[in-house]
Amino acid sequence: MSFITKLKSAFGNSNTSKTVETQDSTDAIIKDVDNKPFAVSDQNVLYAGLNELGGYFFFQTVIVGTFDVKTKKGAQLAIVGKNLNLLLQSDSEEFETEATALKGRMVTKIDFQIDESDAAKIDPLKIDTLTLSCKKHEILFSSIVHD
Repeated sequence: MSFITKLKSAFGNSNTSKTVETQDSTDAIIKDVDNKPFAVSDQNVLYAGLNELGGYFFFQTVIVGTFDVKTKKGAQLAIVGKNLNLLLQSDSEEFETEATALKGRMVTKIDFQIDESDAAKIDPLKIDTLTLSCKKHEILFSSIVHD
């Protein structure tokens, strides 16, 4: 099962007519999703992973939380850490957030283009912050170090 499919299945059917009232927090999101989070902000959790398709590399991200956007102008992701300063552009200029069955919880999937040489530099232990810029939104994520 792919990274994205696993995350989508953790939220159930987003088309359900029954909406659950919730006081959502990043702790609740982390508890509800089986995958390990890559980074967190005040109201959002970033799940991420590298993927290669036909010789092209992508940094796939899924943002879960209050982030809600519909754009035709793409997004940028700045990754800053020890000896690391990358600025990635989204693979697609057009994407939008999807609602989940939980009121106030949204899911946004964004793939970022990355060179093979830069992909080798993506090490969660060496990343300090990730900044997502899209439309008028700017979200600062702090990296989570996993043992």
